[in-house]
Amino acid sequence: MSMTITEKILAVHAGLDHVSPGDLIEAKVDVALANDITAPIAIKVFGEIGVEKVFDTGKVVLVADHFVPNKDISSAEQVKVVREFARQQGLDNYFEGGNSGVEHVILPEKGLVLPGQLVIGADSHTCTYGALGAFSTGVGSTDLGAVMATGEIWLKVPSAILLKYEGSLQPYVGGKDLILHTIGLLGVEGALYRSMEFTGSVIRGLPMYQRFTMANMAIEAGGKNGIIEPDETTLAYVAGRTSVKPDIFRSDPDAEYEKIIEINVDDIKPQVAFPHLPSNVRPVSEAGNVPIDQVVIGSCTNGWLEDLRDAATILKGRKASPGLRLIIMPGSPLIYRQAMKEGILETFLEAGAVIGPPSCGPCLGGHMGILASGERAVATTNRNFVGRMGHHESEVYLANPFVAAASAVLGRVGGPDEL
Repeated sequence: MSMTITEKILAVHAGLDHVSPGDLIEAKVDVALANDITAPIAIKVFGEIGVEKVFDTGKVVLVADHFVPNKDISSAEQVKVVREFARQQGLDNYFEGGNSGVEHVILPEKGLVLPGQLVIGADSHTCTYGALGAFSTGVGSTDLGAVMATGEIWLKVPSAILLKYEGSLQPYVGGKDLILHTIGLLGVEGALYRSMEFTGSVIRGLPMYQRFTMANMAIEAGGKNGIIEPDETTLAYVAGRTSVKPDIFRSDPDAEYEKIIEINVDDIKPQVAFPHLPSNVRPVSEAGNVPIDQVVIGSCTNGWLEDLRDAATILKGRKASPGLRLIIMPGSPLIYRQAMKEGILETFLEAGAVIGPPSCGPCLGGHMGILASGERAVATTNRNFVGRMGHHESEVYLANPFVAAASAVLGRVGGPDEL
């Protein structure tokens, strides 16, 4: 019987010939991931189970990225728990300090996630790795603790939505705009517990960093996972990052989908998600006069080197608006170093930016850029819920790096065409 790419990956990892939407399965996990916020609870659960060692020291990955460098005593204690557990267990992959960055950038960069794998992470944006053709999804810390002990997880096979993107992209439009537009169409629950499969000539033409952005934000439409079939672009990305031969799965031509949505991108302009939902989307040209206090460029959504390059093309020779705080957060030390070599960081500094360490930073209202009451920020992050980046009376506007950089110069929500 025919299956989608997601169903094929789940079937193989469950040791079954075929699965269908709604099936409950027990599947073997290739990568189990947690960060400095979610890992301590998972570690506690792991200890309560009573096993001495994790199921595989090479497959449990822990990354300190949310409150780092430690912002207070509480966060320092959290990281200490994770660090000591990693040492005690002899984990091959523990990342902290100068060796760390945003988890969902670090893992692909280091070749720790590959096409065809089943990846479970105690972080909702674990769905990022679907860009590589993996099934990846977020779970709670309790579930992750059990995964660390057993190497298995139970899942309900999701039904699938096929999203086909055709046409030609307009200037300054990329993966961030496509996924914001899609979330605007579906709503924040429109793909609830569904597999969002992105396809079409436009997707096949996207570079990897924009594919990561799209898969990353599948959760913002309620998706269980976002996924893109591997192609030459995918294989070129993983080549040189690992010696492991990836397993390639593709949907059958007659695979069944709950719905098929065709999206013509010809008329899609750079998008902005207004407060307080990622689905509250409109073209930046219709933003009106919205003065802002801060711009944040980075995160697991848009902290890739190419994102920084995009922002730098707008900021080159320009200054951030007086009184506006421009914060740049590279996704990893490798990205930081390359941006420095290319002169990108110099461009940001000359524009008046503050460059932070590779980390999540203020995205979750955590560290290094929290908003006060009444303040507004344009951010390349993935969520703009009430209080997401600080005070519950602050506002966050989501946009791509081009728009974020242009807004920094303008001092208000605006696009590159205005410069």
